[in-house]
Amino acid sequence: MRGGRFVVLLVLFALSTRADQQSRVLHEGEELVYNVRYGFIDLGQVRVSTINKVRTASFVGYNGKAKIDSYPGVPFVDLHATFESLMDSSIFSRTFLGKTKEDNYWQFSRYQFDYENNRVILETGSRDTIIENRDTMEVRGHYNDGLSLFFFARDNLMSGKRMNIPTLVKEKKVNTMIDFTNIRTAVEVEAIDYPVDVIGFQGSAEFVGIFGLTGDFEGWFSNDDARVPILAKMKVIIGSVTIELMRWERTGWTPPLAEQ
Repeated sequence: MRGGRFVVLLVLFALSTRADQQSRVLHEGEELVYNVRYGFIDLGQVRVSTINKVRTASFVGYNGKAKIDSYPGVPFVDLHATFESLMDSSIFSRTFLGKTKEDNYWQFSRYQFDYENNRVILETGSRDTIIENRDTMEVRGHYNDGLSLFFFARDNLMSGKRMNIPTLVKEKKVNTMIDFTNIRTAVEVEAIDYPVDVIGFQGSAEFVGIFGLTGDFEGWFSNDDARVPILAKMKVIIGSVTIELMRWERTGWTPPLAEQ
């Protein structure tokens, strides 16, 4: 009996350790701010926040939010959007709300994932609250939305796996392929005055996202438990953009110095 209890304690310890490892990426109060640049032109800013931890009857989750705004005066670009995602501790999407400003009104899409019944409930509308369409879509397995995918990539950075990630974007089921090559290197960005120790990866998306992002992309995240995205390069319809960390708030975190 004592031996059985000891085994149970070991299992519980292993599970709690695993949970702690998962939560290192999802960190309450984290805010990461990125500059989006096309060539020599600064297009806009992306602000990603991990707001709080929540407990429900069926899972422990985290609320994340992304705010995207083009800079004033940029020719042909006037973009304002917000994404909100409730993710479980395995970093799969549970609920999602996306809002994009068109003229003076906000168009929105809301997803409620009901994995127990293999479905997602979709609502789309305009002017913040007017629901114009409701639908139900069948899903098999877990999905990510555009924002939770950001955290999912961080969590799996060091896996060394090539993954095909089911993603729900613009009310369509698509795939996001990421090859976590686990290749260590160094990158430099303007906001940090030394080379940053990072792990790189490559991928491809089947959807068109903000700023016209589509197709191939590559990224470099910090080589530490936080796995903070430092730099990314993504194809857009007319070329490619660079997304670069410019400010951050994360308790106790400093970008790791690359070995000289």
